[in-house]
Amino acid sequence: MTELGLGIDAGGTQTRWALGDASGAIVAEGFVAGMSATQMGNPAGREAVRGLFSLLAAQVLAVGRPLRVCAGLTGFDGVGTQAAQWLGELLQVAPSAISVRNDVEIAYLDSFAPGAGYLVYAGTGSIAAFIDADGALHRAGGRGVTLDDGGGGFWIAREAMRHIWRLEDERPGAWLESAMARAVFAQIGGSDWAVSRQFIYGQDRGAIGRLALAVAASADADPVARGILEQAGRELARIALALVGRHGMRPIALGGRAATLHPLIVDSMRAALPAGLSLIQKETQAHHAAARIALNFTL
Repeated sequence: MTELGLGIDAGGTQTRWALGDASGAIVAEGFVAGMSATQMGNPAGREAVRGLFSLLAAQVLAVGRPLRVCAGLTGFDGVGTQAAQWLGELLQVAPSAISVRNDVEIAYLDSFAPGAGYLVYAGTGSIAAFIDADGALHRAGGRGVTLDDGGGGFWIAREAMRHIWRLEDERPGAWLESAMARAVFAQIGGSDWAVSRQFIYGQDRGAIGRLALAVAASADADPVARGILEQAGRELARIALALVGRHGMRPIALGGRAATLHPLIVDSMRAALPAGLSLIQKETQAHHAAARIALNFTL
């Protein structure tokens, strides 16, 4: 039977998996809902993560049983072992054959060899990463959506909602004149404050981050939406430049779904960078990269 390596890329919005064979070909892939290592800090969060791992394992085993697993989990600090234990039990894989890492490490190696460049990743949150020639991970940003994560999907959604409700404080009903507000309220299901409050404080961060889609969809008709997306690009440039200042000039790759919401994001990021600094936009497939490295653990 063909040896299979399972790669997992768990983010706040979606958890993607891929099975790769020894030749590096991807033979199957799928997804379940998003998750984060921060959920492991409370019983309800742990139950949710285990439930998602169970769904993922069922999908994978319907195709084949992996020999090794490489999983990238957003927010993972390298300390806990519970995620690896659960994956081992559910997939019938020995714990020693499972590697759990921060998701940005895998995304970086999908973009650069160690020491070759900087990855800026904008998903639900945002982070800049550099793995040096010795394999050490250096980062800027990625502090979580409560503290910062400027330029990520959650940040874009929060900025939009903040603007909408501040204007409603000053001029109730102003939302009817705003393409962005109409798009946002259509997505969350109503214009009452009670609906917004329930959405912002009752939904997980991935669901809130998806509200950035409404902001991007209205950008061509709403100057406030355009301004938010342009500022998102500048926020992403800021964390890239933090690493440039610490480690020197290297090419930058921009990845993540939030970065693809609208051309304004990458355009404003490029404008905020020095002229001699290379920036490319890359469609990251971290679950594919994780699958390919699962069989040899080259990370």
